[in-house]
Amino acid sequence: MELEKKNFELLPDAQKNWQNRPEWFFNRAHTDTYELWYEGRYKRAEVWQKKVMEQLVSKDKRVKTLLEFGCGTTRFTRWWKEIGITATGGDISPLMLSQAVHLFDGDLVMADSHHMPFKDHTFDSLAFITTFEYYKDPVKVIRESARVAKYGIAMGMMNRNSPKVLRRRVQQVFGKNPFYVTATFYTPAMLIKIIEEALEGRDYTIEWSCTGLPKWFPVQQWSVPYGDFFGLYVKLNDVD
Repeated sequence: MELEKKNFELLPDAQKNWQNRPEWFFNRAHTDTYELWYEGRYKRAEVWQKKVMEQLVSKDKRVKTLLEFGCGTTRFTRWWKEIGITATGGDISPLMLSQAVHLFDGDLVMADSHHMPFKDHTFDSLAFITTFEYYKDPVKVIRESARVAKYGIAMGMMNRNSPKVLRRRVQQVFGKNPFYVTATFYTPAMLIKIIEEALEGRDYTIEWSCTGLPKWFPVQQWSVPYGDFFGLYVKLNDVD
């Protein structure tokens, strides 16, 4: 009798799509080197991104707990405790979470950000760090965020107003950069429009700041909508 050979990969080829399209975070060729990317030339950018996010979120003294969706390997999720916030991580990719469980000592959940498996106001705040760009229905995701998070939504975004966006698109034409094929890049103004649609009728305030500027530039953070990265915080004011 001949035995049928089975494929016991963590993620079979047939399941490497999300939102009806292939995504890099369902491909081990990309996810297995994700942490190394941050330890290389991206390290300086990470330092400034964390500075921006700390400044924005720390102003809301009500925030003690946070859910980071699209947490990946928990690169940022592990960091929140350094500024006094207890974090939980959520991600749709089993490949990312399979690394996260060895790197993060907090709670993790595998779920879709469009349908968060949490009760209303489970967390004080919710964060997206360079993941919101991949959502097909951003309005729905923000509404889910405002349901699950009581006090605010923190968003770390790859800025559309950056020369790197053009470079990435050119690279894609030549098949050299698979990481942003399905990403939608926003400016602060574009993102605020989506927030306004999603949170119509809510009382909230928004603050944002940009970084990701060249080393030689006289400042590394400013309130002008140009730079590789911007942080934005939505403070919800209509809650006790």
